[in-house]
Amino acid sequence: MSLGRIAQQCLKNQAKHTDLNALVPSTTNADAIFRRCQEADERRARGKPLSPIDGHLIAIKDNISILDQPTTCASAMLQGYSSPFSATVVEKLKAAGAAIAGKTNLDEFGMGSHSINSIHGPVKSSSEDGRSVGGSSGGSALAVATEQCFAALGTDTGGSVRLPAAWTGTVGFKPSYGMVSRWGVVAYANSLDTVGVVARNVEGTKQVYDIIKGHDPRDPTSLSDPTRSRIEARLASRPKERSLRIGVPKEYVLAELHAAIHTHWSTALRSLRQKGHSIHHITLPTTKAALSAYYVLAPAEASSNLAKYDGVRYGNKASVDRDKTNVLFARTRGQNFGAEVRRRILLGSYTLSSTAIDNYFIRAQKVRRLVQDDFNRVFTSPHPLLPHPINSATPSSSMDKHTEIEKEGVDIILTPTSLNLPPLLSSIQDSSEEDPTEQFQEDVYTVPASLAGLPAISVPVPVGDWRQVGLQVVGQYGDDERVLEAASELEGVLEEMKCCESLK
Repeated sequence: MSLGRIAQQCLKNQAKHTDLNALVPSTTNADAIFRRCQEADERRARGKPLSPIDGHLIAIKDNISILDQPTTCASAMLQGYSSPFSATVVEKLKAAGAAIAGKTNLDEFGMGSHSINSIHGPVKSSSEDGRSVGGSSGGSALAVATEQCFAALGTDTGGSVRLPAAWTGTVGFKPSYGMVSRWGVVAYANSLDTVGVVARNVEGTKQVYDIIKGHDPRDPTSLSDPTRSRIEARLASRPKERSLRIGVPKEYVLAELHAAIHTHWSTALRSLRQKGHSIHHITLPTTKAALSAYYVLAPAEASSNLAKYDGVRYGNKASVDRDKTNVLFARTRGQNFGAEVRRRILLGSYTLSSTAIDNYFIRAQKVRRLVQDDFNRVFTSPHPLLPHPINSATPSSSMDKHTEIEKEGVDIILTPTSLNLPPLLSSIQDSSEEDPTEQFQEDVYTVPASLAGLPAISVPVPVGDWRQVGLQVVGQYGDDERVLEAASELEGVLEEMKCCESLK
């Protein structure tokens, strides 16, 4: 089928699923899409495509800038704003021949786990009972799941690509921190934000990732070319083995874990063992404190990043006149920021205050380092950027001495992506009014990898009514290729599980 025909079908699906609110209205340029697809078809006919994604439709999360396109971050603060430049990742996609399918809906400034905190309205699942698609990159994941595009870019701060992928039956990949440029991405938490990829399978995910990765001199957090070469050299020096040593953290076997997710996690591990891979129980003791540390660090960075939106330097001004009881920027921020953003700004401002910074922010940073040390201790490959890697055979002082950590370590870690199946949107709205922090618990499996800056990918379990289950593969820093390879192996195992289920 020609790329033009594929694009036509994607645009039909966009029109069919407008009620799901995955794409931001008026951000799709059909003429430009067909023009790029026609050019790509001509290149393909000559046998000279620009890349594997030449002519494919890629949707972009609405906190990633595109030249002369709205970049609202789903906030009233930026409503009507059009970017004067494109983000590096968008430039790379266009240079590879990709067609931009439109901007995707999200939680305001990326803050949320269900893609409901948006001026464009909540993202709605295609399920009949109205379940959550996860957040904050819910629009990107749903656009891919409903075939409105080939793939989509999102941003992952604490699981914002992986959780929606798990709940929409798609693949969601968060690369190692610094592997993909963040230039042109509106910041939430600078030390955590990572541009990620959502696609329908691992192969498509890798095709997009191979295009957007690479050093960007405009981004100070982007890994330099010499550093990337050093990482590749250290990883290439390890022995080549077909079988994987797969780690299963005992701290991830939680009582609150949904029974269906636990069942498929166990079944997948057994299937991988039958394929010749070995399963090893490991311990990551600081995991229990990771979620609390994240919700100190991320809001702290957010409160700093969002301070510039005062209606004078950046952002829309308040719609009412200033009066004697308040100053203009206070009214502006109160009116134009949503409830969840205001909540995190307040939380972050407090933890950075002189009276609280030692007890909260500094302690959270120490917990973050312990989380990184835990991962370094269990992986076969040492952290490529550390001059004196932690020996995986050396037990942590807080480690359960009865848990065996083999000297060889593990190649990857396999965990669930989410604690629960996707909840009903109605129940989320009710619980948010009673306890706004309740939604934070869904990040318990995704946050540790974000704190450590590790590559992680969620692969869907396509089995019957349990399709909306995701399993997460986590690897050592810089070992993105092995994580993608392991995810491809897991994807094949899960497909076999689906076939076996259908034969029953």
